[in-house]
Amino acid sequence: MVRAVIQHLYVHIPFCHRICPYCSFYKHQHGSTDMAGFVEAVLTEARREQAARAHELDLHTVYLGGGTPTALSETHLERLLTGLGEIHDLSRVAEYTSEVNPRTITAAKAAMMRRCGVTRISLGIQAWDEPTLKTLGRDHAPADAEETYQLLRGAGFDSVSLDLMFSIPGQSLEAWRGTLERTVALEPNHISAYNLNYEEDTEFFQRLRKGQYREDEGRDAEFFYLALDVLEAGGYQHYEISNYARPGYRSAHNESYWMGEEYLGLGPSAYSTAGGQRWQNIPDTARYMELSLAGLPTAQPGEELTEDRRRTERFGLELRTLRGLPQDLVLPDQRRMLQTLAEEGLLNVEKGHIILTRQGKPLVDSIAVALMG
Repeated sequence: MVRAVIQHLYVHIPFCHRICPYCSFYKHQHGSTDMAGFVEAVLTEARREQAARAHELDLHTVYLGGGTPTALSETHLERLLTGLGEIHDLSRVAEYTSEVNPRTITAAKAAMMRRCGVTRISLGIQAWDEPTLKTLGRDHAPADAEETYQLLRGAGFDSVSLDLMFSIPGQSLEAWRGTLERTVALEPNHISAYNLNYEEDTEFFQRLRKGQYREDEGRDAEFFYLALDVLEAGGYQHYEISNYARPGYRSAHNESYWMGEEYLGLGPSAYSTAGGQRWQNIPDTARYMELSLAGLPTAQPGEELTEDRRRTERFGLELRTLRGLPQDLVLPDQRRMLQTLAEEGLLNVEKGHIILTRQGKPLVDSIAVALMG
């Protein structure tokens, strides 16, 4: 394995008070988990990675995801945050993000997070109308979400992102417009608007297979364009298919993923990519804790990231961005396809990069496949 310089750290905290029926990330209710032991297991893994020096850590971003990081108590979360700061040099970290769900944070917990160095919050709103929240299995009301948003602002978080979802079963365009307009009115720095995907091993996927739910690309495009129009009119730059930001507030951590940069993942199920390899920690919290606290490796066997694999991933990720995909990645025998897609008004080639047009953006996945050949 080639020794790499890693600038990005991800920490996975898998606990949720309630399991949402659409979510495919590794998560579970905390049940009888020893939460203090979990925190120590993550910090032990961090120490082991630091001591091994297999790669150089020069951290610029940190991201706490899940699950719900703020499902940890104030005491346990503070121990995690302070421990990470003791183990790793965070002096060059410019963006320190934590995901938050409504009803999982207090003013005291928010103040502690800010004091411990967290600079950015990604708040899981999803929708502002009760019927859609109920379909999504969310356990908060719209009033809870707005209260949490104001609490975070009051705690001094100058960078707050709101996460939304569209094409939810039963969701109308009018309800989606209402969610968008209420979101813009709050003036968050960043907004993520995700098209619902039916992922395997979720309740929604099972309902799709039974015919209770259905996919509709035309409907998806209507919702997508409504988001694009409302959010751009509200002063947000559409810099990635699902992400919009005010100037200076793009997600640096997520941009590192889209650009294929190296990152280290801590916690059960967390992925890491470094030195031409990708590996995943065991997706079993109890087993992860057992291994980590015993000083043993928590990673499953990894895979080599071949040039072909990296090229495929670049098509799938960079084509989604405002910067676009370098034109030279398109092989000669696919240049005719590139020209055809340009003639159809789905993309432009600017300064050596393939950039999707308004018409092409909803078709990003199929365009990527067509260009890869």
